[in-house]
Amino acid sequence: MSLIPEFGELLAGTQQSAVHLEMRDVYYRNPRFEAWKKGERTNWDDRASWWRPFHDEIADAVARGVSVRRARIVSEPVTEYIRWEHYQTQANVAAGEQIRWLPRRRATGLLLPANDFWIFDGRLMRVHHFSGDGDWSEKELRDDPEVVETSTAAFERIWARAIPHDEYEAK
Repeated sequence: MSLIPEFGELLAGTQQSAVHLEMRDVYYRNPRFEAWKKGERTNWDDRASWWRPFHDEIADAVARGVSVRRARIVSEPVTEYIRWEHYQTQANVAAGEQIRWLPRRRATGLLLPANDFWIFDGRLMRVHHFSGDGDWSEKELRDDPEVVETSTAAFERIWARAIPHDEYEAK
């Protein structure tokens, strides 16, 4: 497949579930992360200041009955980036995502996929590739049933072992 649909388009066509796995401790540079490092904090009472089109896409999917789950595998102590991500996750939760965190030491014994991904309705997988320093490299779309099923099974094992967002302390 040469042309890969954007995330919003894939999520808009999703009927039942979307799952997202993230496994890096640092991702590409983000201006909001840089601002947070300088001491700027989100005014959670001013939704217009932090709500993004991504949150609309998630909220719309959840309103249609789609279960949206994200699992993050993290090293501990967490990086500064993960502390910020944990802080910002309040926005994802407000949009309707369910989030869990799996400390890497608790992942021993699990076979983990090589890359971050989204899986839509257990049939289509958008794989995210990053460079060693966390810069976005490329994305690919996979619909090979064996790859999607194996990755879905891995996600479910990770999800079962992970800690719900409201119980996880990023330290």
